[in-house]
Amino acid sequence: MDEDLSPVPVETPGIEESPVEKEMSFLDHLEELRWHLIRSFSAIAIFSIAAFASKTLVFHTIILGPSRPDFWTYRMLCKLGEALGSSAICIEALPFIIQSRQMTGQFTMHITSSFVIGLILTFPYAFWEIWRFVKPGLYPKERSAARGATFYVSTLFIIGVTFGYFVMTPISVNFLASYSLDPSIANEFDIISYVSTVTTLVLASGILFQMPVVTYFLTTAGLISPRLMREYRKHAIVVILVLGAMLTPPDPFSQILIALPLVGLYQVSIWIATVVYRKKEYALTELEDE
Repeated sequence: MDEDLSPVPVETPGIEESPVEKEMSFLDHLEELRWHLIRSFSAIAIFSIAAFASKTLVFHTIILGPSRPDFWTYRMLCKLGEALGSSAICIEALPFIIQSRQMTGQFTMHITSSFVIGLILTFPYAFWEIWRFVKPGLYPKERSAARGATFYVSTLFIIGVTFGYFVMTPISVNFLASYSLDPSIANEFDIISYVSTVTTLVLASGILFQMPVVTYFLTTAGLISPRLMREYRKHAIVVILVLGAMLTPPDPFSQILIALPLVGLYQVSIWIATVVYRKKEYALTELEDE
């Protein structure tokens, strides 16, 4: 019989093969992103359906709240007027009515307002899901710099939404309702126009209040500096006014109203950029000393 001359594998005792980690393919990344998006949209859908079912709370109390003189902001302005001894800032009546000129107007706006409420309520969770997908692809230094991103983004969004609902919306509604070219012209707003104005003001305010977070990441990435922000402060104010014009109803009062806090946020962003820039300079100084 012929001898088997094939080499015999030699086992090395005490040495084990290390497992090889396979990198995720492009399709694997798409699959993971798909599940993050599915969970996010599922949460939005659940809360939107719950908001749709709570018609009295959502539409009557929340959406239509700024259209009534007993709204919280109007009552606080009246109390402030009493404390100051002036009734000029007290809003006791809103000279307009809301009507539906389209057969599907009320039903469509019910769906729209419910979706917006669901989106606002689930924004922190939806952002957390997207952040979970993005975070593994960052370097350790970038992960450390982005620590607490979900908390800060969600907090600023909630502050912005609150400001948009309790400050921008009622003051804008009062201004637009009281503005008149001639006493013979009655203000009768369509429900679609009213709901669109309220939701646009609230969501735009929530998004624009992310300026400090954006500034933090751009400064950390080395794309901007405090000196650059101070140098282009006037240009930034012009851009803020343009954004206010694009994201608010077409009246100068609403644009100025959203521009004022954004200018304040820009100043805060300069301070944040200064802190980040000094930390980066300190870290570079320590590396040079070593």
